[in-house]
Amino acid sequence: MKHSKGYRLGRVVLYLFAWLMSLFILYPYLVMLLNSFKDLDTMFRIPGTLLPEIWHWENYVNIWKDVPLLTYFRNSAVVAVFGTLLCIVCAIPGGYALARMQFPGKKTLMSLVVMTQMFSPVVMMVGIYRVMSAYGLVNSLTGIVLLVAAFNQAFAVWLLQGTFATISHELEEAARIDGCSRLSAMIRIVLPLAAPGIVTAMTFVFISGWNEYMLSLILIGDANLRTINLGIRAFFGYTGTEWWYVFGASILSTLPILAFFGILQRHLTGGLTAGGVKG
Repeated sequence: MKHSKGYRLGRVVLYLFAWLMSLFILYPYLVMLLNSFKDLDTMFRIPGTLLPEIWHWENYVNIWKDVPLLTYFRNSAVVAVFGTLLCIVCAIPGGYALARMQFPGKKTLMSLVVMTQMFSPVVMMVGIYRVMSAYGLVNSLTGIVLLVAAFNQAFAVWLLQGTFATISHELEEAARIDGCSRLSAMIRIVLPLAAPGIVTAMTFVFISGWNEYMLSLILIGDANLRTINLGIRAFFGYTGTEWWYVFGASILSTLPILAFFGILQRHLTGGLTAGGVKG
């Protein structure tokens, strides 16, 4: 009985701590959401209030009227989706080769892959701009897609290499004995078992692509090619900032990430049991 009471008390304390941490993390988003329903007077009133005195629901309607957010959302989706697909398609064979194959300089190559994460795109911006300009990729979403895939490639390869290394060689060898080629065994056996790692890599790369700002700021000049992060800057004026619109647009920009994670979470659950051997 004493052990049971102690166990229940421990679970209550753990859940309470988890709820407090969740509230602490979500508090800035709650403030943004509530401020997005305010107007100029209540936004800068001293002392201020957390809840709006009058809920201005029309703010979310005016956002779409004043700024072409739909175009910005579409551009961000293009960058995030195609950048993620290109990165993962290149990272899967790279991670598989580092996990399964033996070749001279493997450890050095792995160290170099990790070292590339130490360099920020900002310190290489001059070189990046010259390369993009030479290939005609300045002011182009294609250039941003390539850069998103390139700068996230090292992380994806490193993560997938660790994932592939945990998968038993015997399963792959059994598939090859049954007549599968190495490529077929990787696709049919290894990739389903590696689904959790692949989904994790996709999630991080997608979030990085969706939140990308600095590269777009430097390389994109056409207003119709701005991503959502650049588009929000339209609410910052010379004489003032429409913070209620900034907060509202920021809240809207987080919804695709939440939807993407929700979709992949279901596939992650399925990937945990995919490829298993039935007895």
